Amino acid sequence: MAVRISSNYVVQRYQRDLNELDYTKTKLMEQSDGSKLHRPSDNSVDYSRFLRYNVSETENSRYQKSVKAGISWMNSTQTALSGIENIQKTFKARAVEAANDDKDGKSGDWQAIAKEMMAQIQQIVSLGNTQLGDRYIFSGQADLKQPFALTDEKTPRSRGLTKTLDDPQTQFFNTVGNNQSPDFLRQMLEMNGSDGNTYYLNTLTGDVYSKEFVENGYKDLVGQGYKTVAQAAAAGKPTRVGNIAMPTGFVSQNFKNTGEIISGTAGRGVNWSTTVGGVTMRFATVKQQLATYSGDFRYISMVKQNGSTEPTADTVNRTGEDIFGRDLFDDANSGNTMSGTAMLNNMLTVHAKTNAADSKWLSSDGVTHADVANQVTLQAHAKTGSRVQLYNDMTDILTNQGQNITSDITDVSSADVAELATKMMQHQTVMSMSLSMGARILPLSLVDYLR
Repeated sequence: MAVRISSNYVVQRYQRDLNELDYTKTKLMEQSDGSKLHRPSDNSVDYSRFLRYNVSETENSRYQKSVKAGISWMNSTQTALSGIENIQKTFKARAVEAANDDKDGKSGDWQAIAKEMMAQIQQIVSLGNTQLGDRYIFSGQADLKQPFALTDEKTPRSRGLTKTLDDPQTQFFNTVGNNQSPDFLRQMLEMNGSDGNTYYLNTLTGDVYSKEFVENGYKDLVGQGYKTVAQAAAAGKPTRVGNIAMPTGFVSQNFKNTGEIISGTAGRGVNWSTTVGGVTMRFATVKQQLATYSGDFRYISMVKQNGSTEPTADTVNRTGEDIFGRDLFDDANSGNTMSGTAMLNNMLTVHAKTNAADSKWLSSDGVTHADVANQVTLQAHAKTGSRVQLYNDMTDILTNQGQNITSDITDVSSADVAELATKMMQHQTVMSMSLSMGARILPLSLVDYLR
């Protein structure tokens, strides 16, 4: 049986085929920009992969910028800390010189050394106020505030004197109480006795020791096999000259976190005294300038990879506490908040004692103060150096990851230029042939009949 095909069907089919050819040609023209993916319908699987790769590329770029900023921050930190360390070494050398030289008849030399020390401290303060752009690198998250400043030299403050124990002293006088604070610099508070002698107070235990015992006498007990003062006391060996009941917050009741003694309070600060073994004791102080810190103690993190921010792993900054440590006046056991200037204020104490020509104090305490200050800064520098290496390693990792992501994007989205050109020629040929064929087989128009 013959099948009759209407002219309308032929026209519709021909138009549909032409539209498909035109659609294919349009898609090929779109791909001439080098990408074969412009919409999900082009290839849903590849388009989904393309979107994922784009997200990864954006994240990688963001992490690279963050790591770069972190490295820049830490490089500035290292430069500043190197400068502080070098100055502290020179400062210590001047403290040793002042402690060991006989200055009799040469009082002018003391002031000359003290003047040099103050210039060095001012340089340290200046380095402590280092900026990266408009941000202060040692101010914590309060990085728009200048962190360090010195009080007016014309109005010196009264600061408590401390005894910083060396390693053998620390080992002997260490007790369970001393271990309560890892930041405690093993200091005792110096006191003046009414008998003209110097005494030291362990503010954690309340034990009072003679200066001679702390500096030399304990060595005899060590020689007898006693490793700690607690062991010696338990064996009935004489150690302390007495004990003072330590109320909660004893240090904060009498001193500010910078070590400045509190004034104007009855029974406290400058008005505090106690009697131990028949000897009336008061706090020993020194008139000096003080350093203050206006930043905070929060860390800045420059995130370097996927996952939550980890301050211990992503921190790029150092605060006042990191570079200048803590001392007796702002230790966790003191009742005070952190000062951020402990070692800097100890250096100012060394300067004041040098200016006062107190070679005896310098030889027993001043050099130790200067040395500990340098050690604290060295430790902060070492931690920063290790963190820089970590971020440099991450730079290499992110660079490699970025290259891999770029390659994946190219593989999934890039059009084959040679293949595209061939397809374009093929479709152009098909389109031309279709138009030519259509002109012959389509029904004649009214004009054709009129002819």
